[in-house]
Amino acid sequence: MAVNSQMLHHPYNCLNVKKPFARACRICIDACPHQAISEFRKLDPATCTECGVCMAACPSDGFVDRGSDGLHDYLFQAEEIVLNCPQAAPLGWEIPCLGLADRDLWLTLMLLARSKPVRILTGACAECEDRRACARSVEIFGQLHEEWPEHPFVQIQVKPDRGEEVVKPSLPGARRPAGLKEWRELGWKKVEGFLPGLAADETYDIPRTRQWLAEALEGCPEEEIPFQALFVGTSCTSCGVCTAICPQGALEKREKEGRVQLVLRPIQCVQCRRCVEICQSKALDFVLKPFSHRVLTGKILLHEGSPRYCGRCGKQIFDNSEPPLCIACATSAPEGDGNISSPSASE
Repeated sequence: MAVNSQMLHHPYNCLNVKKPFARACRICIDACPHQAISEFRKLDPATCTECGVCMAACPSDGFVDRGSDGLHDYLFQAEEIVLNCPQAAPLGWEIPCLGLADRDLWLTLMLLARSKPVRILTGACAECEDRRACARSVEIFGQLHEEWPEHPFVQIQVKPDRGEEVVKPSLPGARRPAGLKEWRELGWKKVEGFLPGLAADETYDIPRTRQWLAEALEGCPEEEIPFQALFVGTSCTSCGVCTAICPQGALEKREKEGRVQLVLRPIQCVQCRRCVEICQSKALDFVLKPFSHRVLTGKILLHEGSPRYCGRCGKQIFDNSEPPLCIACATSAPEGDGNISSPSASE
């Protein structure tokens, strides 16, 4: 963890720590436009600009912003939401960069815009060193706009800081967090005194912005949002390997009277795609579905079927090969023929 960084690393939230996988996740490393994250997930304070891309890219809150709790309170309690980056006019709640806005946060802002104005203020992004981070976030917004064209209006304005008078957030008792430059100048002990709850490592299965999304959606019970949901096709062999590999505990395997059920908890699924990659029968994928609060926070029966077993040795198999044989039996000689001859041996 960078001593004076606004980004916190929660190592036990990292998917690699929750459940090791053959192909380790390195989304945060690859997404960082400044190459400020080491292979050990350490932030380099000399190159980190606190743009928030690591926070938005990580599906499980391996990186979080120190001001998350205060931002949550502001979003849900303020009469009007105004978010500004450090380069924009300081007219609202300052965030390190728009780059920290992931898909769930954008959806949350859209839902909150149903009941109050929501404005996003940015500086002249073309002149900012974090322009790639901001562009990535705006791209997510654009994708959501295509998927949900009737979403409540969220205004994005380019409004560079021209020395306007600061307007405090309309939230009783709230104070706007220090600007980006001020954060860098604060000592770690002082920051820890302000936000002791975020100083320690945390582990949880539902990322913060997903929790916010569920909270906002609960206030709009008739609303449906576009959600990337897991889909199980007809080629599923009911092996249950996907449930064993899920680092979030979002997939559950239930067995009853020789039948297997696959049950999904959407709110815990972070679309890491490990289940899709591990499935030998290629039965899993993600599809866009309209989700209400009840569906998002509930459980979905994805599949019910019977496992397949080898027709010779009786071991469970994990694909749809015909005849149903495990690898050992499929590559061995047929019963009663202990020798395998070759053309050269008969000559």
